[in-house]
Parts: sequence; structure tokens; C-alpha cells
Amino acid sequence: MRKNEPTGVETLPPGVIDVPATPDACRGRLVERARLEWRCGDGGDPAALAQDFLTGHGVAVADLGRPARHDPDGVCGAALYLSAAAGALLAGAAPAAATPVPALPDLVVVVYGHTDRPGPRAADPRRPAAGPRAVAGRPDAAAPRWWLGSWRESWTPAQHADAVEAVRAAIGRGDVYQVNLVGHAAAPYAGDPLAALARLGALPGARYGGTLSGLDWAIGCASPETLIEVDGGRLVTRPIKGTRPATAAGRRELLASAKERAEHVMIVDLERNDLARVARTGSVRVDELFAVRRWCDLWQAESTVSAAAADGLGLADLLRAVCPGGSVTGAPKLAALDRIAALEPVGRGASMGAFGWVGAGRIDLGLTIRTAAADAGRLHVWAGGGITWGSDPEAEVAEAAAKAAPVRALLAAG
Repeated sequence: MRKNEPTGVETLPPGVIDVPATPDACRGRLVERARLEWRCGDGGDPAALAQDFLTGHGVAVADLGRPARHDPDGVCGAALYLSAAAGALLAGAAPAAATPVPALPDLVVVVYGHTDRPGPRAADPRRPAAGPRAVAGRPDAAAPRWWLGSWRESWTPAQHADAVEAVRAAIGRGDVYQVNLVGHAAAPYAGDPLAALARLGALPGARYGGTLSGLDWAIGCASPETLIEVDGGRLVTRPIKGTRPATAAGRRELLASAKERAEHVMIVDLERNDLARVARTGSVRVDELFAVRRWCDLWQAESTVSAAAADGLGLADLLRAVCPGGSVTGAPKLAALDRIAALEPVGRGASMGAFGWVGAGRIDLGLTIRTAAADAGRLHVWAGGGITWGSDPEAEVAEAAAKAAPVRALLAAG
């Protein structure tokens, strides 16, 4: 575990904070005050650690239903990132495969204060190192321009299809109803990875576009999906499940698909149950069901589920209730996590976790789908989809590739 306290950090030149859901009025005048980084091997409860750290630095998260005031001159709030592996730990699941990005922590909390010294993006000594040694064999390796090598998949299309069939067999035995399978790919790079990752926020539909970086790691997010939002004591989640090409025919096909609707409703029910654990009795409701919205060149089905926060609800209990997100695990959640641990060849790294902003009276965390990460030598991407009894293996492989394609294309851009 690593903590950076204000001494020294405060003197870093201020840059534009790109964390998803950062208050617009505060962008350009925020400076890092303190940082917590934790990994699953460190031991302890990441949800409790996050709440205690934030409370200790003046961010009120012990009672999310209590009114709180934003201080324009003091602490603004904090970035919060929680990995899928940390979420599985909170849920009591068995450990999954090792992460392909060991430099990346499983919990990051960065507290920001206001400064009167707005300025352009500053060089950050915590960015991943990049250089010719990471790209042996590349011509003109000393050139500082951006370069991205070939992607190497963590499994072949045939292995992915076999995993889909294994889930279908588990459903046939009654072990699970649905499992979300995720694949991974990595590519070598040279240049500034944070600049490349920051481009992801410009993708159409990237509600949680933004970046976060540390020593030899960085995350870039283009997620459209709300894991949990808290505002004025109201809890909101917006699960996404169901995908088609963003054409008129694709929209009609998605709306007419009994398979996609059944898969979607199953996850909505799971999210309703998750919120009910931390909500006032009888307050959970589905505000919108199976609305079709666009992300890049894909249609996706999204619902909105909300509830009133239970009295005294703190951030730690909220994270324990909603992590990992039901739309990227399956149902029942623990049984689905067992299948994921058995079938996925590498860990989910930066993907399928939580990433966003925690501030006074407001929390807005996206689910880290459409998310990439960098370490000192490689970029990493993940993509997948929910598997049900009606899933076609070839179609599931193609859907995962379609979700990853815009992210890969933008990362490759010069």
C-alpha cells in the first residue's frame, strides 16, 4: 500500500484533471493533495480503506444521505478507481487469473483540492515510462512520435468460442443463468501513453471518458455505463446489456430480440437486488427499461434503476453492494464469478471495475467497460459480453471484437 501525503505532492504543477465526472466548474484548478494505492495482496478491506482515507482527508462519505456542501476553496473531491479483482474480493469470490498489468493497483483514491493557478496539462512524473527498450525491433526507435505495435490476444477466437460453450453447458446444468466473458489483448508502444489514452474520452457516447495515472501505469476510459451514482441521497445505476450495429436494421433487430431482452431483464433484476441491500425498504424502482442508445457504431440497450439511500449508508457498504457490477459478472453473481475465474485466461485488470468521482454529496462511478490501460511497455484492452443459453459462440466472439474495435483504432491513431 502506498500513501502520498500533501508534502511534495502539493508542489506539482497543476494540470487539467481528466477523471470522469469531475465537476466542470473545477476543471483546470485542481491539484492533487493525497493519494492511496492498494493491491489485493496487501490484505484488508478496500471498501473500508477507501472510506477511511476519504473521510480522513475531508471528503464526507460516511453518510451519503446527509446533505453536504461543496467547498470552492478547500477539498473538491477525489478520483476513485476499484478493479474488478477488488470487487470480486468484496463479493467473497474465489481469486481469478492473474492480472496482465501487475503495475496497476486494485484501488486508487486521489484527493484533489482547489488552486488559483489554472494552467495547461502538466508533465506528471507518475506517468508510465516509455522508450525504445519497450519496442525492440522497431525502426527509428529513438523517435518520440507515437507508435503502437500489433495486438496479441489472450485467447484465440476458437478458445473464446469454447468458453461460450462451457458457459452454455453450465447453464444447462443449472449452475448459472448468465455469465459475462471477457477477453484481453496487449500491444507494445512507444511515446506518451497518457496522451493516447486521453483520446478515448472523445469517443461518441463515452459518458465516463477520462484518465488516471500512477507510477508505471495509466488508465483511459470511454465507458457509457453508470455503475452507481449518488446525488441528494438518491442511488442510480444504469446497466447496459444488448448490442447491435448502429444501423436502422440493427436498432430494429435489438428491439425485437427476445434473447437480448431476456438477458437484459435478468441483469436489471440483479441490479435491483444489489440496490435493495443499501436502500430504504420499498424504494427501489425501474425508471426506464430497455432504452436503446448509441456508443460509437453500436446500439446498446440501457435501463435505469434507482432507490433512496438507507439511513447512514456509507461509501464502504455501497461499494460492497454494487461491486463488481452485475452486467459484467452474470447471475447469480457469485456462481458467475466462479465460472469467470475458471474460464478467463488472464485477469480483467483495469476493465469491469469502477472509476469516477467522489465529492461532497455526490458520487458518480462508471463501470470500466471500453477501458484501456498502459504499463511501462504495453497497452492493454478488454472486451466481452453476456452469455446465455441462447448465445451463439461465433456471434459472441464477433460482438466482443466490435466493442474493442473503436478503442483499438483510436489508440493506434497518431
